[in-house]
Amino acid sequence: MTTNNNHTIITNTPNTLNKQQTVEPKANTAPDSPKPNIIIDPSNASDTQVKASRVNGNVTFMHNAKPDPGPLYHRLKNAPIDQIPISKAPRRQKSSRFYVTEKVQLEPTPAFHEVPIHMRQDLFIRKIKQCTVVFDFSDPSSELREKEIKRQTLQEILEYISMNRGVLTENVYPEIIHMFAINLFRPIPPPVNPIGDAFDPEEDEPVLELAWPHLQIVYEFFLRFLESPEFNINYAKKYIDHKFINQLLELFDSEDPRERDFLKTTLHRIYGKFLNLRAFIRRSINNIFFQFIYETERHNGVAEFLEILGSIINGFALPLKEEHKLFLSNVLIPLHKVKSLVLYHPQLAYCVVQFLEKDQSLTHEVITGLLRYWPKVNSPKEVMFLNEIEEILDVIDVHEFQKIMCPLFTKLSQCVASSHFQVSERALYYWSNDYVVSMMAENIKVIMPLIFPTLYKTSKTHWNKTILSLVYTALKLCIDIDPALFDECANEYKNQKQLERKLQKEREDNWKLLRQKVEKMSVSSKEAEFTPQESKNEVFQKMCDDEIECITNELESVNINDEDLVNHQKEEKDLHSDLQQIDGPPAQYQTFRRKSIIPVDETVCSLLIL
Repeated sequence: MTTNNNHTIITNTPNTLNKQQTVEPKANTAPDSPKPNIIIDPSNASDTQVKASRVNGNVTFMHNAKPDPGPLYHRLKNAPIDQIPISKAPRRQKSSRFYVTEKVQLEPTPAFHEVPIHMRQDLFIRKIKQCTVVFDFSDPSSELREKEIKRQTLQEILEYISMNRGVLTENVYPEIIHMFAINLFRPIPPPVNPIGDAFDPEEDEPVLELAWPHLQIVYEFFLRFLESPEFNINYAKKYIDHKFINQLLELFDSEDPRERDFLKTTLHRIYGKFLNLRAFIRRSINNIFFQFIYETERHNGVAEFLEILGSIINGFALPLKEEHKLFLSNVLIPLHKVKSLVLYHPQLAYCVVQFLEKDQSLTHEVITGLLRYWPKVNSPKEVMFLNEIEEILDVIDVHEFQKIMCPLFTKLSQCVASSHFQVSERALYYWSNDYVVSMMAENIKVIMPLIFPTLYKTSKTHWNKTILSLVYTALKLCIDIDPALFDECANEYKNQKQLERKLQKEREDNWKLLRQKVEKMSVSSKEAEFTPQESKNEVFQKMCDDEIECITNELESVNINDEDLVNHQKEEKDLHSDLQQIDGPPAQYQTFRRKSIIPVDETVCSLLIL
């Protein structure tokens, strides 16, 4: 038994574990890892009683022992089973480390200036290996001494690699990359709010990594390693391969923005130094985007990926490869349809503009794609689309503008007429852009007929005073550019309105006439419904006379022999006698009637015989 920092260390021996002790076992230990050492905290000895016993040579901790009965125990025991539990708010800090190494006692290593120069390289490797020990930060009070030793060691090797030359020898590369992988490559935990809206930086608090005091120094050390003038790519490419890149890309889904920022810089340095990995990095990012667009619509690192790609696109050689054009049409344009566009739209717009600065012939494809994914009921997204289109118009020439001006200004007129004042305001700001106005002036004969009706109607009907002022400014610019065309459009608009009013009046008259006819028909039907019985018989008699007259006329038009007519009359008399036999009400059928027994009106039969 040894004592260190007021904690008693008990080794796993039978003599010390036979007695019931107050122990504090290691939390979140891997299932297949060796049993940790047991630390007794004398200050908490009276608070926590955890039993440790030896079963088949192994240490078993009795965490699930029945608690001592008390007021709280009885209150929980007697609580109703249908009581709804109160859910707690999600923690904004958590550790992403599910499995940590077994508890290791770290000892401080000597400083670099305390050893001879020829031994410093061995000490450097020794310190790197010491930093591969991973701790659990979910319990802030555990292993404080070891955590501080590791932090100081990380700081020492960071200063050593920054201030000295000749330290990056070949045998150091595997140790550094292994230490980086052990500390950082880990499963990313599920998001705090997996089914709700995506993270909003303006409304939500970021979820911070508890192990950041160590992770930050590891990231800084690896960046210094990559940026060192002594960095040898031939040594590093043996260990920084496709597997390493895939594991690094998985970390971009971390909810901690500090870690994503370091990852962005690290991946950019790797992309710049390792030419053999560039195509693989681009394909891997594309696959993440495809999954984000068409499957999950959730990823925390989209903005960081787009920042990296913006720098990469800026360095593309001309003419652009077909692979890069497909990336624009298959990835960047569909990214506009995701509902969480607000989280990464500035970076996305920058990438699109970079493509058009490289090749303006892609303007028609980009504008067409934006109009295809134009939001229907999301006003903030409409404002973002209008911002991006204005940035695109600033980098294209008149020739490309002419290809897209008709569909673009048709959509722009719809935005001007929007009842949401921010959408209308952002669309009217186009008339404040001198370059856009100059291109409009060169094509005013096409644009004026498209936009004038909306501007004139908005100037008369919009509710917002700011919008009215901007509309008057836009109309004044149109008058200054081409007064004659403005008057022509105004007259055409008035004629169109008069024609619409005329058609509307004709439509209303038609509906009025139809309504009158329906009312007359309803009145006549009501009169027929309340006609006396004698009047009904007269009407029925008249209808039958008319029907018989028609039949007689038809018979006269056809050559019929007298003999056939006599036979026909005889058959009708026989039918009349048969019907008379069943004319009386059948007494045996009181609850139902067969289909073959149908009551017959004598007047109808007599009229048919005539």
